Amino acid sequence: MLKFISFGSGSSGNCYFLQTPADGLLIDIGVGLRSLRKDCRTYGVSLSAVHHVLITHDHADHIKSVGSLSHDFTLPVYATREVHAGINRNYCVNKKIADTLKCYLEKGVTTQLGDFLITPFNVPHDSSDNVGYFIEAGGTNFCLITDAGTVTDEMRTYISRARNLVIEANHDVEMVQSGPYPQFLKDRILSGTGHLSNHTCGETIAQNMSEDLKRVWLCHLSEENNHPELARKTVETILRGYGIVVGADLQLEVLKRNTPTGPFEL
Repeated sequence: MLKFISFGSGSSGNCYFLQTPADGLLIDIGVGLRSLRKDCRTYGVSLSAVHHVLITHDHADHIKSVGSLSHDFTLPVYATREVHAGINRNYCVNKKIADTLKCYLEKGVTTQLGDFLITPFNVPHDSSDNVGYFIEAGGTNFCLITDAGTVTDEMRTYISRARNLVIEANHDVEMVQSGPYPQFLKDRILSGTGHLSNHTCGETIAQNMSEDLKRVWLCHLSEENNHPELARKTVETILRGYGIVVGADLQLEVLKRNTPTGPFEL
């Protein structure tokens, strides 16, 4: 069995938790430690059960508290060399990761971390580097893709293998184009190293999923340029156009931005 909780998913902070009966890991620590501790108590999760931390990329909403958490619990932090270098440079990370707790991953190389078999893969974004994770554990698998400007063939390969998929549905394109953001920020969001739209997310799932895909969670929704019901409706409508029925063929849920979502047993 594999348990999944999202402790936050959005520009205010991202943090995802996976646990087997004997092991646990966190992906990204962009939420405050005080709120993470509180939410863990609420969900009956002990941070002492976490033995590994994975980082996708070096933007503040994914790494803000990683150094403090790593220090307080003597936790190894796994990321690519470029991401670790970016964390060191990021002024939002007040406490840096100790050199002895930095562990390096290579994209496309599978690593065994306790109960988890981890494969990072490239995801285009305007950070020092960015990876998605394909994780096998507890008799199932879990794929996470966030902060993706475009969808590559490599990403499609991992989506096609996924039974449980967390994928970015950041924005509605029309809301971005007609919204109050300055043009340079609109251009960044809509670029090939920005974020995935609801429509691209839906098309990507529909065109690449296998019959093994059972659960999908939409992540990293923009507060200004999206809405949970809009994201869900857009993706559900696209899936229906491909003959895929939400609720029958797969479960579709939206992760909350600022509060936990779950737990889910996978």
